[in-house]
Amino acid sequence: MRIYWVNRKRLWTISAALFSIIFTLLVLVSYYRWSGIEANANKEAIYQGNTGKKVVAICVNVDWGEEYIPAMLEEFKKAQAQVTFFVTGSWAEKNPELLKQMSEAGHSIQNHAYKHVHFSSLSDAEAQAQIKKAEAVIEKIIGKKTRFFAPPYGEQNDRLVKAAGEIGYELIMWSVDTIDWQKPSPQTIVKRVGNKVHNDAIILMHPTDPTLQALPDLLAYLQDQGYGMITIDSILVKTDVTS
Repeated sequence: MRIYWVNRKRLWTISAALFSIIFTLLVLVSYYRWSGIEANANKEAIYQGNTGKKVVAICVNVDWGEEYIPAMLEEFKKAQAQVTFFVTGSWAEKNPELLKQMSEAGHSIQNHAYKHVHFSSLSDAEAQAQIKKAEAVIEKIIGKKTRFFAPPYGEQNDRLVKAAGEIGYELIMWSVDTIDWQKPSPQTIVKRVGNKVHNDAIILMHPTDPTLQALPDLLAYLQDQGYGMITIDSILVKTDVTS
């Protein structure tokens, strides 16, 4: 009887130890899942890079203005500037050869939704569908998947950041706005950048005639000030989300 009791006690001890180990493993798996894989869902919108170096990311939002892009590409090439084009999926469908040219020139092609709509009026599911549809269109044309999202009209909130994060996207804003869509003078565009540029700046522009006219002086100014012009992919250094 005593042997039986000892065996039962030993079995219970072993079972308890195994349960403790399994429970600990489940807790660890859950922790790394939520702090790592799903961390994107809890991120904030990004307004600037994090390299700590004297670099800027020029980001061109594109839903129109394709007539100015070939000449803009020439100016970027002259200045050895690598920029990021955030394009809508509907625009990409209409301009596949130009999109290929932009990508083949070494520029980053990223996501500006399928249509240029007000995301503040969309549900999470509708917002995610817009992003995923643009992703599919762009990938089919250039063979590369997008992973950064610039919301149309610059509309963003915590809910949209979370919705984008749930499908693996980081939401990109800006720290220097040219406001070139209002079509100011080229000199005004250059001055706006010169007054606000800083290390790791994200500079927002669009394909307009004043923007094109401003580019030679703007790019030369950035070069003279010692700024490297790199893509959004390069200006955002990944950090350990579990730390």
